[in-house]
Amino acid sequence: MPSPDRFRPRTPGGPVPPPRSPLRPDDTDAFRHALSLARRRTGVRTVFGGEVTEGALRLTEFTGTLTDSMRGLRVGPGRGLGGYVLTHQRPYAVSDYVPATTITHDYDSPVQREGIRAIVAAPVTVRGGVRGVLYAAARDAAPLGDRTTAALVDAARRLAGEIAVRDEVDRRVRLLEAAAEAPPEQPPAPGLDALRDLHAELRGIAQEIEDAALRDRLRRACDRFLHAGIETGGGGGSAGLPGAAVERPRLSPRELDVLSHVALGCTNAEVGQYLGLEPETVKAYLRSATRKLGVHSRHHAVAAARRHGLLP
Repeated sequence: MPSPDRFRPRTPGGPVPPPRSPLRPDDTDAFRHALSLARRRTGVRTVFGGEVTEGALRLTEFTGTLTDSMRGLRVGPGRGLGGYVLTHQRPYAVSDYVPATTITHDYDSPVQREGIRAIVAAPVTVRGGVRGVLYAAARDAAPLGDRTTAALVDAARRLAGEIAVRDEVDRRVRLLEAAAEAPPEQPPAPGLDALRDLHAELRGIAQEIEDAALRDRLRRACDRFLHAGIETGGGGGSAGLPGAAVERPRLSPRELDVLSHVALGCTNAEVGQYLGLEPETVKAYLRSATRKLGVHSRHHAVAAARRHGLLP
């Protein structure tokens, strides 16, 4: 039997989501992808969900619904099934929504208009805070079962991983902005070390993102920060010299990823661990880069890449 305070709204815990960079796409695309995955994995026709903003859940994404009765619905902590999940940060299910005694009934009207009865909901938990909720629902009053719940939880977990990567990219972009905008009177060495470290890590993070367009935008942003650092005296490259752009070797994104980590002193094994590559693959990229740069060692490759303005 639920405790007497089961209906008492509480503010969801966990860290506040970080500010979003201009590079970050709207997370609704990630929610749509997660719901599509949930529908395939659960076999349930009706799935929906949304993000948590300003402490409340807003339902925005729907697949398989018959009406718009729940579209845009704001679900507060502790209210209804979604509010229960938002507050307790764990999956929860009811086999028949309206007569259920373990949840409040603030949203019975839109749920009944849609004809939903059995529902399971799973939180999208990132760094200890709920960032969204995914639902799977049926129009029969029968438990959806453990397999459906497990599949929905897996979709929510994958979505949480994608959001966590995007959050980390936002954090790194803000650090890069801070490094690029540092006052010139600050000692140059710490700023340069930070820029090199962030440049390498941002390229590594970009490779983890499945969205090819977002990955390319992040790499271009990384290059812009690199050139800003050079122009303000943060690096020793020759990118600003006449003719340098014509003579600059054309390295592939993966070759630059490898070189940026080699520049930090990483071994081939460590580079492979950071970038998800086998050591032999790292060697192959390194050989290709040194050949294009016209040098014969990894250290000379890093120095040549910096001269050409390809690394900070």
